[in-house]
Amino acid sequence: MPTEWSFPAELQPNPQDVGFDLDAALDSVVALRAEIPEDAFTAALLGTERAGHGVAIGNDGLLLTIGYLITEASTIWLSTNRGAVVAGHIVAYDQWTGLGLVQALGRLGVRGLERGSSANCSIDDDVIVAGHGGRRHALKASVFAKREFAGYWEYLLEEAIFTAPAHPHWGGTALIGGDGRLLGIGSLLIEEKHDGETLQGNMVVPIDLLEPILDDLLKYGRANRPARPWLGLYTTEVEGHLALAGLAPGAPAEKAGLRVGDLVLEVAGEPVAGLADLFRRIWRLGAAGVEVPLTVARRGETLRLRVKSADRNDFLRKPQLH
Repeated sequence: MPTEWSFPAELQPNPQDVGFDLDAALDSVVALRAEIPEDAFTAALLGTERAGHGVAIGNDGLLLTIGYLITEASTIWLSTNRGAVVAGHIVAYDQWTGLGLVQALGRLGVRGLERGSSANCSIDDDVIVAGHGGRRHALKASVFAKREFAGYWEYLLEEAIFTAPAHPHWGGTALIGGDGRLLGIGSLLIEEKHDGETLQGNMVVPIDLLEPILDDLLKYGRANRPARPWLGLYTTEVEGHLALAGLAPGAPAEKAGLRVGDLVLEVAGEPVAGLADLFRRIWRLGAAGVEVPLTVARRGETLRLRVKSADRNDFLRKPQLH
């Protein structure tokens, strides 16, 4: 991640415009760099070198980030605005929310950012999307939507936060509200039509999703709930159809005979209406391991396949204990 760049001054937050210690809040955001083994399950899709940000949520070196940065990482390095560089260890990654926790293995010297409630975040609210690097890498933004988000990799948020303009280095950024509290963690760059114009922005995972599972993540490394059935589908919506754009190698869908280009028509005999509906119908069948009946269209034929689902975590390398 380049360090020389900066937002134009007019896009940076001004300490005189906020009612909290801006620089202290921005210092809670650290740079995160992760190295992943080449034979890791996610290496081909997400890369073996990943960079983004983490946000201190306690004074003991506990950091909140977006989980895809740290999935299967063998090495994590953390860098603060004050120049401290320490190693980090994966504490947890929650597949449902996409959030991850990292523990610094040395003294970071940063204060934890107080968590707010994303439920109190409203459309048109002024916010700050902050990356590591202080004001230069912090962006004044506003919330333009709060709504459902379905990701092609079998991921669904009932209500995500969408902000604009877009932060170009979004992964793990801190969404900071007008009171200086943490409202969410940056996840994606999005581009969509809004008020008749093409808008680039960021999708943010709301902080309220962390609170019910934080104790579990700290104790067990994952939320203490049954794993959802995972098939290994990469699905896109094309002209009203759900098309398989890819399949995770060796995952249940590939083993069951599904192919790229298949159109998903039904789950357990019930028609599917969009990506979110597809995921909900699969998850409704039971926990990981349940058999998922799928009806697909392939080159004019209708096929009925049964997919033995799995726990996605079983395919991932586990963090080494420190």
